[in-house]
Amino acid sequence: MTYTETVPSPSRIGLDLVAIAEGAPMDLDLRLESVSEGVLVTGTVTAPTVGECSRCLEPTSGSVTIGITELFAYPDSATEASTEADEVGHVIDDSVDLEQVIIDTVGIELPLSPVCSTDCQGLCQHCGVPLAQAEPGHSHDVIDPRWAKLAQLEVTEPGQDS
Repeated sequence: MTYTETVPSPSRIGLDLVAIAEGAPMDLDLRLESVSEGVLVTGTVTAPTVGECSRCLEPTSGSVTIGITELFAYPDSATEASTEADEVGHVIDDSVDLEQVIIDTVGIELPLSPVCSTDCQGLCQHCGVPLAQAEPGHSHDVIDPRWAKLAQLEVTEPGQDS
């Protein structure tokens, strides 16, 4: 049987910098097949993502589409008996729970360091201004701390008495 529906995300799903927000619409396009050992669920889940750029900390948005292929074992099947309790999903009261499968797959699919654009320059390391918004040639006169004491010395020309 096929199952196509839009459901709200039950919780925030994702990583620190980017995730599917709680309540965001998740489009499920799934096929459920009865096989000898259980129910095989295949298909895709598509949802919007929100987060912040890892370079400039500006808000970002996008979407993620994940592919799912998961076997949910029937009670008292050979698969149920031969696997650890958390190794395979289970058919309980003629239903399957996809939440943990979606959480695990989204965590793998999302980028660890999302960016707002591929050419994002980030923030100025001295003043924190987003470099995309800074004036052209934005820079700071910074003296290397290893040479800072030398800047305090008076320079005398050869032949001058100090």
